[in-house]
Amino acid sequence: EISDIIIDKYYNNNNEILLINNLLTDLTILDLIQSSQFSKKLLDITDRLVNGIGFCIISSLPIKQWAKIKSSIATIVIGLSMGKLCKQNAQGHVLGHVRDLGLRSSDPNVRVYQTNERQTFHTDSCDIVGLLCLNKAISGGESSVVSSETIYNEMLEKYPDLLHELFQPLPTDRRGEIPLGQLPYYNIPVFNYYKDNLSVLYQRQYIDSSQRFEDAPRLTNKQIEALNQFDSLANDNRLNISMYLEPGDIQFIHNHNMLHDRSEFVDDINNKRHLLRIWISPSIGRELPDCFSERFGSVTIGDRGGINIEGVIPIAPLV
Repeated sequence: EISDIIIDKYYNNNNEILLINNLLTDLTILDLIQSSQFSKKLLDITDRLVNGIGFCIISSLPIKQWAKIKSSIATIVIGLSMGKLCKQNAQGHVLGHVRDLGLRSSDPNVRVYQTNERQTFHTDSCDIVGLLCLNKAISGGESSVVSSETIYNEMLEKYPDLLHELFQPLPTDRRGEIPLGQLPYYNIPVFNYYKDNLSVLYQRQYIDSSQRFEDAPRLTNKQIEALNQFDSLANDNRLNISMYLEPGDIQFIHNHNMLHDRSEFVDDINNKRHLLRIWISPSIGRELPDCFSERFGSVTIGDRGGINIEGVIPIAPLV
């Protein structure tokens, strides 16, 4: 209903730029969204994500009845109901389109979500990520989640010497999306214990590809062993859960205590796998150590996360 109001108010003459500018900046629209009963329900979900298990799925949004533009606007409205939308790439996209662009992650300026490759267990650079499934693949594309706290507990019990390595700073490749004054990689530990919370930040492929930079710290054999053990536990079917997102399902992940994965997939050439993604910085959240600002731009609750390139304004491509 809120999406209908927004479309009627702003989407005149197919003026997508006007729509997005108003949607992201008009305080009247933000007040309408955040005062709705819908928003209050989503804030309850946000609280459970941040202070609870860190994962949930809302099923059966009526996307088959919606045009693509309405699905996109509804996704933005959901994100704005939960907090501030973060920019997901160097172009400033606050609405991401997760689909195979025919690219390969062997290109150091490509991120894995732009391919059909397995992503492996990782976290995104924000507090909460939401993924709305529009189309699924004809095979593959399975979604999986695992608790970083479970991985920690397993390593503490069985591999404490390796666990120690994951509390030390490790280089991670920015994949060509470099904020002003920053290195092309950042140095943050995988595990970070701060203010009574254990938080994780992880993307193995980008840790490995950081070694392409001559000035990046070299990974030691012990660090590689620790990373391999982390991956082995994340991939243990006793510890993770897997599911296929159906069209209309929206999955939320709290990145600080849950990792997510997507398996390799094969597309229907006429109806490709397509998910809409939002990165959210909610007004509630855990405190993070200062080292996270190297990736998140800030550690201020409600105003952190994303890819922040100087001079790039937020935009939301709807299709």
